[in-house]
Amino acid sequence: MNAVATVDSLHVKATELTGLLDFGSPDYLEGLEVVLSSLDKDAGLTPAGVEQARSELTEILVSRLLSEDGWKKYPEHAEVRIERPVFITGMPRTATTALHRLLTADPAHQGLPMWLGIAPQPRPLRSQWAANPHFQQIDKDIRDFVDARPGYLGLHNTSAAEPDECWLLLRQSLTSFFFEFSCYVPTYSKWLAGRDLRPSYQRHRRNLQLIGLTRPGRRWVLKDPGHAFGIDALLDTYPDALVIQTHRDPATVVPSLCSLIDKHTSGASTVYRGELLGRAALDLTHRGLSAFTEARRRHDAHRFYDVWFDDFAADPISVVEDIYARLDAPLTDETRARMVELQLKDDKRRSHTYEAADFGLSSELINERFGALQ
Repeated sequence: MNAVATVDSLHVKATELTGLLDFGSPDYLEGLEVVLSSLDKDAGLTPAGVEQARSELTEILVSRLLSEDGWKKYPEHAEVRIERPVFITGMPRTATTALHRLLTADPAHQGLPMWLGIAPQPRPLRSQWAANPHFQQIDKDIRDFVDARPGYLGLHNTSAAEPDECWLLLRQSLTSFFFEFSCYVPTYSKWLAGRDLRPSYQRHRRNLQLIGLTRPGRRWVLKDPGHAFGIDALLDTYPDALVIQTHRDPATVVPSLCSLIDKHTSGASTVYRGELLGRAALDLTHRGLSAFTEARRRHDAHRFYDVWFDDFAADPISVVEDIYARLDAPLTDETRARMVELQLKDDKRRSHTYEAADFGLSSELINERFGALQ
């Protein structure tokens, strides 16, 4: 198997693509070296997987270059205030995406479109996106990715223009749990478990200031199940944030996550499939919920709001109304109507079947692992 890349070759490629040279603080280099080593040693990548990993790592370095360039071009970004942001997190497959889409439907809010997470810059007017070269390339890349995986949109709706997860910003520091989702990288996982995530969240904040430069005063609504591992760093960086924790039966969550990972990584690895994928997903979700539960004990209860999957599925608008009450924010009739329309569209797009046994799992095994955390 060919190596994914070297640290130097990735930097050369990112510079070729952008014409930029400043990657910022070198604190990301250790993580890059570790993830490259883990990909080569642990991940069992196929030729297609090697190419995909190389492309993703190059994309991360391009994102760093664009952020550094944007901060220089727009020094006024440092004055942008981020007030009372909302972070949606919890175990994956707990309706975080559906809730996120409803909350970002409010014109008073702003989410992170995938293309701006990949190519950070002051948010252009929506009418200008189609002419933006970064949007054009990212939109093509995502369409190609989805087209190569029939049925993927039934598991996880994604596009360049719609709000996506903010690990896109955290991964710039090479400290993102995205890598555990997309590849089998236990060496990297062990390294990441001991990291101080505050520098990653500080860079995350600077990126939000840059992207939000043209929309001051609009509340950020963000989501990423990976925040479960970084609650202390998140609240240290965003001390007035409301963290929404979503909940669902782990016996449903874990097989659903396995199915999504299996589709996402199709053809990329000879080992990250079946029972190994099942064990890795079970471990990842258990570690995430354990870390979140422990972190909540260190912070005031008013910083958190809980959403239970069954409650949200039964009446999503009622849940949204309660969140607005918690934020002491108005929910207009126009915004409520927009949310109802969006909810109906999302309901039509969902289609997902899976079997726990395909990944060496059972409800009994999962419930035994989670125990009192449920």
